[in-house]
Amino acid sequence: MNASSFANVSIQTAPVSSVCPGVISVITLSCDSLLISLTPLTWYSGGNTSLPHPLWGHCRCMWSWGPCISAVVPLLFLYSSLTICAVAASPARTGDRLVSDLVCGLTGDSTRSGGVRLCASRIRPEPLRGLTMEMMEGDVMDKLEDMSSVYDFDPFTGNIPATKVEITVSCRNLLDKDTFSKSDPLCVLYTQGVETKQWREFGRTEVIDNTLNPDFVRKYILDYFFEEKQNLRFDLYDMDSKSPDLSKHPAELNDFLGQMFCTLGEIVGSPASRLEKPLGGIPGKKCGTIVLTAEELSNCRDSGTMQFCANKLDKKDFFGKSDPFMVFYRSNEDGTFTICHKTEVVKNTLNPVWQPFTIPVRALCNGDYDRTIKVEVYDWDRDGSHDFIGDFTTSYRELARGQSQFNVYEVINTKKKIKKKKYVNSGTVTLLSFSVESEYTFLDYIKGGTQINFTVAIDFTASNGNPSQSTSLHYMNPYQLNAYAMALKAVGEIIQDYDSDKMFPALGFGAKLPPDGRVSHEFPLNGNIENPYCNGIEGILEAYHQSLKTVQLYGPTNFAPVVNHVARYAAAVQDGSQYFVLLIITDGVISDMAQTKEAIVNGAKLPMSIIIVGVGQAEFDAMVELDGDDIRVSSRGKLAERDIVQFVPFRDYMDRTGNHVLSMARLAKDVLAEIPDQFISYMKSRGIKPNPAPPPYTPPGHTHHHTQI
Repeated sequence: MNASSFANVSIQTAPVSSVCPGVISVITLSCDSLLISLTPLTWYSGGNTSLPHPLWGHCRCMWSWGPCISAVVPLLFLYSSLTICAVAASPARTGDRLVSDLVCGLTGDSTRSGGVRLCASRIRPEPLRGLTMEMMEGDVMDKLEDMSSVYDFDPFTGNIPATKVEITVSCRNLLDKDTFSKSDPLCVLYTQGVETKQWREFGRTEVIDNTLNPDFVRKYILDYFFEEKQNLRFDLYDMDSKSPDLSKHPAELNDFLGQMFCTLGEIVGSPASRLEKPLGGIPGKKCGTIVLTAEELSNCRDSGTMQFCANKLDKKDFFGKSDPFMVFYRSNEDGTFTICHKTEVVKNTLNPVWQPFTIPVRALCNGDYDRTIKVEVYDWDRDGSHDFIGDFTTSYRELARGQSQFNVYEVINTKKKIKKKKYVNSGTVTLLSFSVESEYTFLDYIKGGTQINFTVAIDFTASNGNPSQSTSLHYMNPYQLNAYAMALKAVGEIIQDYDSDKMFPALGFGAKLPPDGRVSHEFPLNGNIENPYCNGIEGILEAYHQSLKTVQLYGPTNFAPVVNHVARYAAAVQDGSQYFVLLIITDGVISDMAQTKEAIVNGAKLPMSIIIVGVGQAEFDAMVELDGDDIRVSSRGKLAERDIVQFVPFRDYMDRTGNHVLSMARLAKDVLAEIPDQFISYMKSRGIKPNPAPPPYTPPGHTHHHTQI
């Protein structure tokens, strides 16, 4: 490689997946889908030709090795006494094996060389082919820009915005702070950050004059996440001073009327999504009550079904017609776009007709009917280097008109339009049909009275270590929770909001029980076989602590008994009134895989889900098999009807700064995220509709005002 080799180096920005910390710069080898990261201030190529200093500061350079698709291309960079050999392997040797090849290629003393680091990571599933050194920078970047958004999208993990709920506030029997009239109350809502734990004002209601029983008209609109603990605080003030500065209304000035703390899940999970709690915050005073009602916004539950065709698209293939597909993006408030749907590929045609598809309105436009929707049209290529044909924009409101002259869109390739004076378009796309259905949501069932029953099963096998030793996973540190307790608390504190009586069965497995030392894989933590229920999450933790003093850790690690335990209860209630969630916390490799698979296949027919949290440093490969995200669990040739298992290793969520609250929040978010979809999949498969909920109370003669961020 000589100095001229860098004449057409193009700047490429790409995320880095580091093997080692301290990475600053990135070189992208497009042919082999690698990132190689170095930190020197001066670079030398294999030909000892110095790269000029200005490249450092970007240091994101791209070489295109078109002729070297299946060859091994060595690149050699020398830095002081450090030698880094980057082996660009063929597509057959990409992935983890290639990363190890690169790490093995590092020689010399990295400490003496200023702590240079090497890392490698895949950029995209397949190598980028067909690019040559003669391609100019703009062409290379155009190609990459056209491809990047398509590759970033995974239809199974595409982020869908949260459901939005509307909170209505009423109060009863507030304190009367005014001498000659009643109070003039105002309600202020604060939300709490997960990481900072700081309270921030979210919004305020209007002030209602001269009343102790206000029904506030202005609503709060909040994003709702089942998998998160969303802490809320409601403060009430008497606004006689008319000052918007709440610091001028402290309790000592007799303007503070009280406050209440709760979670959004607590409101939603209450009967009819109506929560009534006493106000506090003023010692020795009865501050009255606050009534909160949650209502899911209707446009969040709509799904649109649509079908498109295209006419006279640009021909992109040399030996045949194009293989077109479309990619849909919703616009964000910051002007960026997020991918939300990708159609199938229609082979060898310039006039494709795509299959109808259904997409939630919230995914398409986040409930904003006038928000821009961008649609890009591509020609599919086998090697992944899909060719950009053109794009157009629309909105949900335009699509909702259905088939008409307004929904025939010109596909425009802006770069072609600039270059060619006679350019008209790259074809047209026509909306053939559009319909909207309002689907039942998770909140519809919760509001209709469906209860979420939570059961926990804890691993008491000997591999956890002696609980009296600090190295044990069951060790009770007086200053912090162990991993078992943290996992239980993280998941349980969210699910408990959806269970009215807060009584939860807690089981253990893999221990010898007194008095005869028999091994059990299904014993109650509280020691009561007839009534294994514990009062709240704190009750489960107390029973867990006590059981460690009475049982002997043993083995093996059998899951099937506790899965079948919950399945028996779920089988008795299949009318949609109850749904069961089993949390299994374990440290080791499962011993009864065949029996557990059979139990899961049987449980998939029932209203239940299973969460498995692995604690400790063991290998959990078998748990991934039970998860069923990639391959559905099967037993005796029978596939599970639904995916009902979610597994995560707890170590992946441990915050490096020691922030256990943040670790627990991250864990809960991931393991609970699939529960609403699993819940809905059961209800749909059985044709179960939610029970009607009582209409929310709205004072007569009022119009709605919203507070939203």
